[in-house]
Amino acid sequence: MRAVADNNIVISGLLWRGPSRDLLDAAREGKLELFTSGALLAELEDVLQRTKFVKRLAEAQLQPRDLVNGFAALATVVQPGPITPVVIRDPDDDAVVACAVAAAATSIISGDGHLLELKKYREIEIIKVADFITQLGKG
Repeated sequence: MRAVADNNIVISGLLWRGPSRDLLDAAREGKLELFTSGALLAELEDVLQRTKFVKRLAEAQLQPRDLVNGFAALATVVQPGPITPVVIRDPDDDAVVACAVAAAATSIISGDGHLLELKKYREIEIIKVADFITQLGKG
């Protein structure tokens, strides 16, 4: 399986236990291929520097840059081309869709309502992480 994990899933998996961590573990075990882009990695680093994550990062003795580098090593970085706007209410989400197109991904895994309401883009399924983990377990 080829998938793009939205940064909300990546952050959750990097900082806490649960389905998002299970997703990252599955990628580490070679059960799926994760893809990202330079734009998504830049956004990941920016979001990890927000005040709401300072305490959690300090407790875990982690730096945002280290987490970004670790995720970049786990995922394959692709260079997306331009796409026609897809997520009208949140254009930043188009970066996730563009990454999935460039990666020829089968799935986008997200907790973002704007993406999830699309359900599908072309042949790319847009799914919650728990549902993806369930599918992965059956595959």
